[in-house]
Amino acid sequence: MRLLAPVVCVSLALTSCGGSSAPGHRAAAAGAVTSAVKKPNVIFVLTDDLATNLLRYMPHVQQLQQHGMTFDNYFVTDSLCCPSRSTTFTGKVPHNTGVFTNGGSDGGYATFNAKGNQNQTYATALSKAGYRTAMMGKYLNGYQPSDPVPPGWNEWDVAGNGYPEFNYALNENGTTVQYGHRPKDYLTDVLSGKGDDFITKSTKAGKPFAMEIATFAPHAPSTPAPRDAASFPGLKAPRGPAFNEADMSDKPAWLKDRPPLGAKQLNEIDTKFRKRVQSVQAVDRMIGRLQDSLKRNGADRDTYLFFTSDNGFHMGEHRLQPGKQTIFDTDIHVPLVVSGPGVRPGSTHHGLAQNTDLCPTFESLGGVPVPPSVDGTSLLPALRGNDSSPRRDAVLIEHHGPNNLPDDPDLQTKASGNPPSYEAIRTAHEVYAEYADGEREYYDLRTDPNELNNTVQQLTPQRLAQLRATLNKLKRCKGANCHA
Repeated sequence: MRLLAPVVCVSLALTSCGGSSAPGHRAAAAGAVTSAVKKPNVIFVLTDDLATNLLRYMPHVQQLQQHGMTFDNYFVTDSLCCPSRSTTFTGKVPHNTGVFTNGGSDGGYATFNAKGNQNQTYATALSKAGYRTAMMGKYLNGYQPSDPVPPGWNEWDVAGNGYPEFNYALNENGTTVQYGHRPKDYLTDVLSGKGDDFITKSTKAGKPFAMEIATFAPHAPSTPAPRDAASFPGLKAPRGPAFNEADMSDKPAWLKDRPPLGAKQLNEIDTKFRKRVQSVQAVDRMIGRLQDSLKRNGADRDTYLFFTSDNGFHMGEHRLQPGKQTIFDTDIHVPLVVSGPGVRPGSTHHGLAQNTDLCPTFESLGGVPVPPSVDGTSLLPALRGNDSSPRRDAVLIEHHGPNNLPDDPDLQTKASGNPPSYEAIRTAHEVYAEYADGEREYYDLRTDPNELNNTVQQLTPQRLAQLRATLNKLKRCKGANCHA
């Protein structure tokens, strides 16, 4: 597999993820000369609510792991759609994007725009650097097909409410197009076809491209493609040590008093898990189709393919009915698999990584200088096997709650978990959280990988002080000190 060096081709007014270029970058840009070396393409597949336990049912993703690199310590800044996606677009943690929820005064599409984030995404940077850019599928909570196309995108095929997978509308480059309930209208398949078409047009145009395809699957209602609706009969949700946890007495107040899950609830969990598995079959086939399109168009050796999710999903762990938004690894620890030029097949990166890192990674691939205001760090050195930079000690998770907006597609009852606001850190072996109501949680994952025993009261004063100092630093961080 040949290695393609990214090209520095920067305009003086270039804005990249998280902010404008620093003066030193502008000076360097003034003398930059466009190289004849081809810039690599980027395909970014972002799923919705996909947990790690679904990968075993996705053969094309497993093949991607064999051909590329798996990041086994990759986390999101918040296990909730809009704040997580805002981080991905900008490379900033929620307290720097201002997006903490899916709507209202501290979240959603309107808040993302009000804070100026739409002008500071990887798309605006790559577009100015000569890329053809495309956004397809789910954008941000609150966006409607009648809303304008944001800056930075050359191709725009985005839905509002695409969760049912049928009977939705797409904003197709400024025109609202309605889709029905025929099998060919199934949204994931429509996105697959549009992605194939964008690859073909881009390669014919002779320009590098960056495309994000953000599926609504497997988010509830987890509607499978008609051809998959009867697949995996009898499949049940995994039942690990945390499933229907026996002793909840150590948990914080919002969680500890829930009763064990009964037979009816367990059956509902199994049914929902089976539908989730069914719904990701179309996502997996889409990845195969995109790979075939790259080969057919001669772009397979020039393209990086990223696969991940905006957050994880719990299903029965800690007596919780299906949902997210917690500090548990079921919700914040998600897959990240990358293949492309120079990526060693079948490799694994063990260092802490976060979705703050995707924006600067995409820009590094495009030769765009990443400004110091960005909270993440490029994963390109890791992908090329020469990552000698110091590894971060912890990643930050921020959450505003409880979330009670009636029109929120992620509205959760107490049974599914609707925690109060918290900040937390996840290190390589620990998770520590402080809630707005004064509660705290700590799990040592070396001895308790399933997060069963909250041992915050057993911490030494010295260790507790260290954890609190790290958390206090990160919850006020900006730029490089977010990943120091």
